[in-house]
Amino acid sequence: MSTRTTPAVGRSQLRFRDRIWTGLGGLGSRPARTLLTALGIAIGIASMVAVVGISASSKADILAELDELGTNLLQVRPGSSFIGESSKLPPDANVMLGAIPTVESTSGIAEVNADVNRSIHDETPNGVKALTTDGSLDDALQLETASGRFIDENTQDLPVVVLGAVAAERLAIDSIEGGPTVAIAGRVFQVIGIMKSHPLHPDLDRSVFLGHNYAQTELGIDANHTAIYLRVQPTLLEATRPLLARTANPVDPNEVEVSRPSDALEAQAKVDQNLQNLLLALGGVALLVGGVGIANIMVIAVIERRSEIGLRRALGATRGHIRSQFVIEAAALSTLGGTLGVALGVTATWVYANNQGWTVAVPSEALAAGVAVALVIGALAGLYPAAKAARLDPADAVRPTG
Repeated sequence: MSTRTTPAVGRSQLRFRDRIWTGLGGLGSRPARTLLTALGIAIGIASMVAVVGISASSKADILAELDELGTNLLQVRPGSSFIGESSKLPPDANVMLGAIPTVESTSGIAEVNADVNRSIHDETPNGVKALTTDGSLDDALQLETASGRFIDENTQDLPVVVLGAVAAERLAIDSIEGGPTVAIAGRVFQVIGIMKSHPLHPDLDRSVFLGHNYAQTELGIDANHTAIYLRVQPTLLEATRPLLARTANPVDPNEVEVSRPSDALEAQAKVDQNLQNLLLALGGVALLVGGVGIANIMVIAVIERRSEIGLRRALGATRGHIRSQFVIEAAALSTLGGTLGVALGVTATWVYANNQGWTVAVPSEALAAGVAVALVIGALAGLYPAAKAARLDPADAVRPTG
């Protein structure tokens, strides 16, 4: 004789899928409130995604510049003596450094102690300085001209100059057409070229270049270079670097400074990372405020829906079903805000990066993390309202208030 088991009367058979739809139903009933509450989470997520995206785009731009300009460029400059006096590089330092087998190219510059003006009658200070070059500086630093050409062996002994990008702006010269001239130490020089800006050497952007030979013979400067730039074989840079000071000045190697210009860009990337951490912390605060807002709204929802909760409990819904309904509703509300925030953050990153001329780079991990964090915060924010709803007594919940 077979027996048939009958489910206990009043026991709910609500499936997990139905719990999800029940939780989502509460959001659709109040769309305006849902959207405004989701905006609280969206602002926090958007700020965090934008911070990560803008920082990643900035870093990608810096790395692209480093790849283009190369990290194998070193700079040798005179330091100071033991008693603090300024030192000088020996006149043959450039030649000696070029003899090192791992050095691919060298180029030296020297400062000219003279003002640079638009004409010999103009004495207005403009912050532009004059530097001499041996003609290979553009190759060593990978400089590019925006107009005209750079000084070479054929123009080393002529009264001609090339302007840095900033120097050209300050001297109000944007083209070599018409034969513009500048005045240095009371002499007139023909402008034969204007350089493009160089991110590794902003000091050179503010300079005017003339031939080292001409400066020696006509302006009376000495043969000592004030800086020498070297291109070193990339794989042997660290092995070559310790040799440079002793090679440039064998007598007093301690009076020679060796640096790598690309270190400035790498330091900038580290500063950007510290700023990113600070802004992420501020975004986290905004996210926390959004989570508190969701918890507050869900508590209000529990109060408003007492009758619904009592009726469901009277029809057999368990406390677990009620808890899951409100947790799912809070999680869905927060996830909606997280998704909206990710979209806003990506848009903000795209707009800012394009205005800066950067490559847009938003890590996919940041997008996934934005939605995931919003989901977790929503679920946590819904725990207390859900517990409050589950503790309601069915008889008290359906009893009219007032």
